[in-house]
Amino acid sequence: ARVGPASDRLEWVVRRMVEVLIAELPYVTLLLRVRGNTDTERWALERRRDFDHRVADLLKAAAADGDVRGDVEVRLATRLVFGMINSLVEWYRPDARGMGAREVADAVVVLVFGGLRQER
Repeated sequence: ARVGPASDRLEWVVRRMVEVLIAELPYVTLLLRVRGNTDTERWALERRRDFDHRVADLLKAAAADGDVRGDVEVRLATRLVFGMINSLVEWYRPDARGMGAREVADAVVVLVFGGLRQER
């Protein structure tokens, strides 16, 4: 398990989500479209929910530490972050020059944490 401030762990998770999504684009695209119609889909949805809760807990801990804004409801912020990242399946194309996983992850981190970080 990663250690350190919750905000650092949250940033690591956000970066890894982008990197994994891009590395496994066809599979993640399929996973994001499951609706729970089969046992396998229900299992996948449960894993997604569990992950959502873990990220929400990290965001809550980072807010409690004073490292991210506390004036945005945690569940909403979590859904917005996931929405931004998951939208990559709609527009990201691996052959787009100059936009590798690192560049996309950097942009997501700048946008997410530029809006979430508490001014000190």
